[in-house]
Parts: sequence; C-alpha cells; structure tokens
Amino acid sequence: MSGLRRVALSLFGPVLAVVVALVISAVVIALIGEDPARAFGVMTDLGDSPSQQVQSIVVILNRAVPLFLAGLAVAVAFRMGLFNIGVEGQYRLATILAAAVGAAVALPGPLHVLLIVVVAMAIGALWAGIVGVLKVTRGVSEVISSIMLNFIALGLASFLLTGPLRGSPPGASIITTSEIPESGRVPSLNGVLTALGLAEPRSALHGFLPVAVVVGVVVAVLLQRTRFGFDLRATGLSPSAATASGVDARGMVVKTMLISGAIAGLIGLPDLLGTQYDYGTEFTAGLGFLGIAVALLGRSSPLGIAMAALLFAFLDRAALPLQFADIPASVVTIIQGTIVLAVVVANEIARRLALRSAERAGATAGPGPDPGADGAPPPTAPDGGQRARAGVPGTSEDVRR
Repeated sequence: MSGLRRVALSLFGPVLAVVVALVISAVVIALIGEDPARAFGVMTDLGDSPSQQVQSIVVILNRAVPLFLAGLAVAVAFRMGLFNIGVEGQYRLATILAAAVGAAVALPGPLHVLLIVVVAMAIGALWAGIVGVLKVTRGVSEVISSIMLNFIALGLASFLLTGPLRGSPPGASIITTSEIPESGRVPSLNGVLTALGLAEPRSALHGFLPVAVVVGVVVAVLLQRTRFGFDLRATGLSPSAATASGVDARGMVVKTMLISGAIAGLIGLPDLLGTQYDYGTEFTAGLGFLGIAVALLGRSSPLGIAMAALLFAFLDRAALPLQFADIPASVVTIIQGTIVLAVVVANEIARRLALRSAERAGATAGPGPDPGADGAPPPTAPDGGQRARAGVPGTSEDVRR
C-alpha cells in the first residue's frame, strides 16, 4: 500500500466520524425547532474584534491542553491493547496530593514546580500500576479494576479535601486545599501573544502548553522510534508471540500502565498551576472520560490526539455562545456523543478497507506459501497482517517455524 493511500485510510475514520456527527446534530437541531445553519454559525463565531478572537483562541487552547494529556494517557494503554478507564481517578487523586505538597513546601521557583509535577506523576503512576499488577498476578480485567479504583480514588480525594488537606476556612461554600505560593505557579504565555503582535487576552494562556507539547513528542518517539515502543506494540498485537520472541509480556503490562498513569497525573496541572492554584470542589472533572473519546478520534496517534483535543475544546467553548443565542447548549453534548459513536463505526470501516487493500496487494504480488496437506491456505493473523508488519509472528505455529 502506498504511503498516500495509508494516510488517506488513517484519516478516513476521524473525518467520516466528524461529518456523520455534524449531519446527525443538524437533524437533531432541526427537530427541536432551531436553524442548524444559525447554530453552527454561532459555534464558529470567535468574535468581532481582535481581542475577542484572541480570547476565544486562548479559551480553546486552555481547554485542549488537559484533553490532549488525557488522550495521551488513554492512547498509551490502547497501543498495548489495554483499556485504562481509570484516568479520571488517577488525575483527580494525583492533583489533590500534588496541590497539598505544593502548598506545604517552600522552594525556589523551578524546583517547586518540578516537585509538584513529580508528585503528580508518581501518584498517577502508582494508582495505575495497581491495575497492571492485578492484571498480571490475578488476571483481573483492567476495565473492571480501573473502574473500581475510580470510585476509590474519588472517594479518597473527597475525604482528603474535607479532612486532612482542607485549607479553606470553616463555613466556606467552596472547599479547597491551601493555595500554592507564587514560586509553585507556572507563568502564563500572554507575553508571547503580545510579542507576536496579538491583542492581550482577558484570561491567561496556560504556561503548561509547552510541557504538553514536549510530553506528546516524547510519547511519539517512545512508541514509534524505540525498542520499548516496538515491544509494547508487539505485545498488544499478540502477547504469546511476543513472549516467544523474548519479550516480557507481563512486565510490559505493568510498565505500560505506569506510563499511562504518569501521564494521567499531569492532566490537572495546567489548571492547578496556571489559574486556580488549589484543588477544590469546583475543580474540573470528567477529563479522564473525555480523554477516551479524544484518543479514539485521534486513533491513538499524538498528532491525531492533538487535533481531536482542539476539536473537543472548540465544542466546549461553543456551549456558552449557544446559550446566549437561546439555543440549547446540549447541542454540544449531542455532537460530542455522536462523534464517539461514529468514530467507532468509522474506524471499523477504515480497518476493513485497509484489510481488503492489503489482501489485494498480496494477491497481485504473487502466489503465497504452498497450502497445507489438506489444500487449505495457511492461517493469517486476524488483523490483516499487522503483526507481520510489526515483525511479530501471528500464531504459535509461526513461532515454532
């Protein structure tokens, strides 16, 4: 398959999902008595003046940064064939403990921020590592264990917030931890915007944005350009074949969950270190579950996840203008939900098209191996040859050969 055709097939699923979601959403908007064209016009209107447009872009970017990190955390597990639904609990528990540590110590600026980041990543990795250990030692499905650990993490975070780590005074309507001092905060990037000749936005552009970009680059290199990434992908395709090739499949499960959890621990830091400076009852929730949708739409590719995060951030930002225009803000939820459903179907269609293309390419390349004694063709991997392209045998019979 040519490189251009491969890229087209990889883009087919997400583009088809977005188009289908827009069509379904337009139908729903029309059914509730609103004009779909007007609704979409309100959603895409970033403002009239340059300052309003810059402010809208800043809001989108600020929302996209944690969504991008959430998508990366889910995608790392996806590449291993694991479904880490526990990202929500991992980042919430990591954020509250990182906020408590950041408020309790006094260090020079860079060291203070570094300590908060390390604590958040360590707590996220530890909580996700429990899932990996349960899977390899007791055979517990990561879906079940991560869901259960979500409830435990949220309950534990609530107990810590209202008890040992409470920093707000008694009787306060919003309960928070103690505020992180100035040395533990990440400065905004508004100076970069003004240096580029753009208008000064009303809100601060998260200074954690470059960190998120670096994390995305590191994940891309780790998965695509290192031996560890090859072993991770190979184990996800066939644990038994990877084990026969000398890969510690059980160890890879634990390592993958540790990496996924460490990235999940970073999700709450853009808001914690950039705008809020404490963890409270009104801290942003639900980012872990949105990360699953972002990873699906981005096909577990860091670049695709970045595009998906920007799309979901754009939709979230559109909720408020829709309310001002007397259009139900639930339109945004409908679009996001239909994207999640459509992307699953579209990815399956794209997978089947890629399988047929690979089969046609194999047929035109010449006859394959001789059939067995019964005249049947040799067995092939159910993923259409992906294991062979990864350099991993598809069956135990291939290993013996």
